[in-house]
Amino acid sequence: MAQGIQVGDTAPDFTLPAQSGEPVRLQDRLGQRVVVLYFYPRDDTRGCTAEACAFRDSHEVFADAGAEVIGVSSDSVGKHAAFAGKHQLPFTLLSDQGGRVRKLYGVPAVLGMLPGRVTYVIDRQGTVRHVFNSMTNIGQHVGDALEVVRQLQAEQAA
Repeated sequence: MAQGIQVGDTAPDFTLPAQSGEPVRLQDRLGQRVVVLYFYPRDDTRGCTAEACAFRDSHEVFADAGAEVIGVSSDSVGKHAAFAGKHQLPFTLLSDQGGRVRKLYGVPAVLGMLPGRVTYVIDRQGTVRHVFNSMTNIGQHVGDALEVVRQLQAEQAA
């Protein structure tokens, strides 16, 4: 397995369909906002639902700090639309069927088969400023990402 994307690396650009079916290009989202890009295993599983709801519950705080949250899994556009609707998720979910972008970022698999859970904070210039990898510590994905976003907001204001 190739070394994954690390802090200081330029985030690889990609285009994937959102839950609406519209294509989303990472490069188009950068510049104006910090992007919190989180990879997760699957819609409607206990851990993934908890993580998505934690990002949902902090959505306004992220938005106020100048960040956009984007979730990525290999689920279909239709599954993402149902998952987002069921849990009132106010952020974009991208369908990475086939796992091309997951591989591009080097997101590891757990036990060789279950897609991993990794969160990246990408600054307005496209540089990865934070990487957190944990299957079980769901809250830390959100908490750490928010802390880094606030630091970037303070740097932007300085």
